[in-house]
Amino acid sequence: MQQESPESTTEIKDTTANPAPLGLMAFGMTTVLLNFHNAGFFALGTMILSMGIFYGGIAQIIAGAMEWKKNNTFGTLAFTSYGLFWISLVGLLVMPQVGLGEAASDSAMVAYLSMWGLFTGVMFIATLKLNRALQFIFGSLTLLFILLALGHATGNSTITQIAGYEGIICGLSSIYTGLAQVLNEVYGRVVAPIWPVK
Repeated sequence: MQQESPESTTEIKDTTANPAPLGLMAFGMTTVLLNFHNAGFFALGTMILSMGIFYGGIAQIIAGAMEWKKNNTFGTLAFTSYGLFWISLVGLLVMPQVGLGEAASDSAMVAYLSMWGLFTGVMFIATLKLNRALQFIFGSLTLLFILLALGHATGNSTITQIAGYEGIICGLSSIYTGLAQVLNEVYGRVVAPIWPVK
């Protein structure tokens, strides 16, 4: 009687790079630059629009696809969604200029920003199981969307300017978190803390 051999299993080790710093840097740098405009430092021009398409947009989508490869649902959803947010925001600004639809009204922008605020608020709840750095990013981003929606709802430029300063802080926190992950990996120790949840 022939004895069957037990099935052998092969474990595949993931040796791909961490895509989170790319996504965090793309989001953070683009957010800072847009909110320099909201805070009143300079006009909205091609510098911000191109960042929105190429770095905030395409780079984050690439990071999201890489997070999918790593089986990270949160990272996939966050980076892909915010990458497409940036591209859609550029579309809202540019499409009317080239004759593709009417410019969005203030009430339409309130709806747009409120939906993104709702999405971000739920993502913030997910960060409560991750780390303090991500909690700050998503918490401050939720507040940013609320302030921007209020600015459009009321027509109050002071609220939009306050949102600009708050958005700069949000973007800088994302830049910090992305670079912290790189430095910690390169040095093999905690150089810049991201404060994991215990």
